[in-house]
Amino acid sequence: MASARPITAILVANRGEIARRVFATARRMGIATVAVYSDADADAAHVRDADRAVRIGPAAARDSYLRADAILQAAREAGADAIHPGYGFLSENAEFAEAVTAAGLTWIGPPPAAIRAMGLKDAAKALMAEAGVPVTPGYLGENQAAGALAREAARIGYPVLIKAVAGGGGKGMRRVDATGEFDAALTAARREAAAAFGDDRVLLETYVARPRHIEVQVFADAHGDVVHLFERDCSLQRRHQKVIEEAPAPGMDTATRAAVTAAAVQAARAVGYVGAGTVEFIADASEGLRPDRIWFMEMNTRLQVEHPVTEMICGLDLVEWQIRVAAGEALPLTQAEIAFEGHAVEARLYAENPAAGFLPSTGRLDHFRLPDGVRADASVEAGDVVTPYYDPMIAKLISHAPTREAALMQLAEACDAVEAWPVKTNAGFLACCLAHPDFIAGDVDTGFIARHQDDLAGAETPSPAALQAAAVAATVPERDEASPWRELAGFRLNGGPATEVHLFLNGRPVPADAAGGGGGRSVLLAEDGEIVVFEHGAAFTFTTTPPRADAAHGGAADGQVRAPMPGRVIAVQVEAGAKVARGQPLVVLEAMKMEHVLTAPLDGRVEALAVKAGDQVIEGATLVSLAATDAD
Repeated sequence: MASARPITAILVANRGEIARRVFATARRMGIATVAVYSDADADAAHVRDADRAVRIGPAAARDSYLRADAILQAAREAGADAIHPGYGFLSENAEFAEAVTAAGLTWIGPPPAAIRAMGLKDAAKALMAEAGVPVTPGYLGENQAAGALAREAARIGYPVLIKAVAGGGGKGMRRVDATGEFDAALTAARREAAAAFGDDRVLLETYVARPRHIEVQVFADAHGDVVHLFERDCSLQRRHQKVIEEAPAPGMDTATRAAVTAAAVQAARAVGYVGAGTVEFIADASEGLRPDRIWFMEMNTRLQVEHPVTEMICGLDLVEWQIRVAAGEALPLTQAEIAFEGHAVEARLYAENPAAGFLPSTGRLDHFRLPDGVRADASVEAGDVVTPYYDPMIAKLISHAPTREAALMQLAEACDAVEAWPVKTNAGFLACCLAHPDFIAGDVDTGFIARHQDDLAGAETPSPAALQAAAVAATVPERDEASPWRELAGFRLNGGPATEVHLFLNGRPVPADAAGGGGGRSVLLAEDGEIVVFEHGAAFTFTTTPPRADAAHGGAADGQVRAPMPGRVIAVQVEAGAKVARGQPLVVLEAMKMEHVLTAPLDGRVEALAVKAGDQVIEGATLVSLAATDAD
C-alpha cells in the first residue's frame, strides 16, 4: 500500500491550455506552480500564470518540450517536487516517467509499466484480448513488409484502416478502400508516424462503416481501487482529430453502458493502472449502440483534452484527483458514490481557416474575446502570438445543461459569439456542427463532418446586418489616435445615420447602407484602418479604399503556389515540366504537427519547383510555379 507523500510545487511539462488548467487546480490547493517554456513561448499565457518559469530550449518541440533532461533540470532549478506531464509531448513516455521518479520527484501519472503496456497499439490489443476485453478484428503481426501488409489487408477485406503502432491523435492513420490505394496510403502513414513518434510500424484494422468513438474515463489509486466516471462520445472528428466531444454518449442505454464501463475497468486492472486514464472503444453504430458491437481500440495513459465534459456532469475536478492519487491518497469516492447529472458538450477552438481547407492560421492575436455563459479553457489571450510550432488549438468551450438539446444550443450560441482577429478560427464551423439537425438528433458517427461538409462551411459572405455595421463604422467621425476604435476593443453598434457607403471586402467593392445600424454586430477598427465585423464566429474585414494595384495580384490564380504558413516540405509530388490538373497534389507541407497537402489551383504545366523534400519554408514562400493551360 502506497504512503502519502505531500506535494508542494508542481512543474507542468507542457504548455498552453493544459498547463494553465493544472495551474488553476494547484493554486486552489495551495500548491506552487512552475512553468517551462521554449523561446517561442517566452511571453505565453501559461508562463504568465505560473509562480515561476524556466526556459528549456529553442522553439522546436524536439529541442524543448521533448527534452526530458532539460525539464528535469528545470524542476531542480525551480524546487519542484512533482511533475505533471499534461497531454501530448512526453505525457505517455515511459522512460520520462522513470526518469522523474529516479530523480526523486513525484510523477503525476500512471506507472511506467502501464504506459509501456498500452503505448504500442498492437501489443495493447493483444493484452486486452488475453484479459477478455473485446478487440477490433485486424492484423497485429510483426511482419511489416509492404507486401505482407497488403496481403493481410486483402484477407481482412476492404475498406481497412492503417494505424501507427505508436500513434495517437489521428497521426499515421489512413483509410484504404481498394487494393490499388494501399501502397500510397501505407507510405504516407509510415512517413507521418515516423515524424510524429519515431516509429513507422503499423497495424491494420477492419474499417467499421459507421463508427462511433466511445471512451470511458477511468481512475485508479495505488491501493488497488479502480472506478469509472462514465463514458464520452468523441465521434465528431475531422481527419481523425476530435472536434466536439460530449458526455454522456447519446443513445447509450443502461445495459450497453454497464458493459463498456466494465470492460474499461477490466482493462485498467489488467495493466496495474494508477491515476487518470481513458479507454477508447470503437462502436458499430449501424444498429445503434449494442454491447456486442463495441470493441477496444486503445488506452490513453494520461488526462484527455476532453476531460472537462466528465468534470461537468460529475461535478469533480479530475486534476485534483490526479494530484491526490499521485501523493498516495486513496480515490476520493467509491464507484457507488459517483453519479452524473445533465449533459456536457465541448468544442475545440482551433486557429485554422475553414475556408482554406482548414489550414492553420498563425500570427499575433490582436483581438480575442470568448463568450460568457460557458466554461472556457484557453491557451491564449488577446495580444498573444499563435506560432506554427505547436498544436493549433487555442481554447475549449464547454457547456453543461439539464438536457443534451439545451447543452448543444448553449454551446452553438457561444461559438457564434467568438471574436478573433486577425488569426482565423473554426468557431463558425463549430456552431454549424452543433446546430445541424442530424447532430441534434444524435445521428452521428466519425464520418459526419465529411458527409455534411457543404452544410457546415458557414457563411462565406457577410449578412446585410454585417454590411450595415461596417457602413456605420465607416461613417464614424474622428477615427484618430484618441478614438476608442484604436484600442481594438469590440463594441456593438445599434444606430447610425442612413448613409450609403462604398466598402471593399477581399478587394472587391461592396455597397452598403448604414441605415439600420448593424443589428447589434460587434465591430472593431484595426490599426491600419480596416473595419472588422464579427458575425457567426467569423471575422469579415472591410476597407474604405480599394486595394493597391500591386496587391490585387499574386494569389493562387496566378499559378504561384505559396506556403500558407511556415513549415517543412515533406514531399514534392510533381516534376518540372509535368502537366497537372486543378486540385492535383503538388507539395506536402508539415506544420503544427500535421501534414498539409497543397494542390494545383488551375490546370497547367509546372514551370518551376522552388523547393525539395526537407526544406524549411517561410509563410508566403513560392513553392511551385504553374503556367495555365486549357483543360483537356
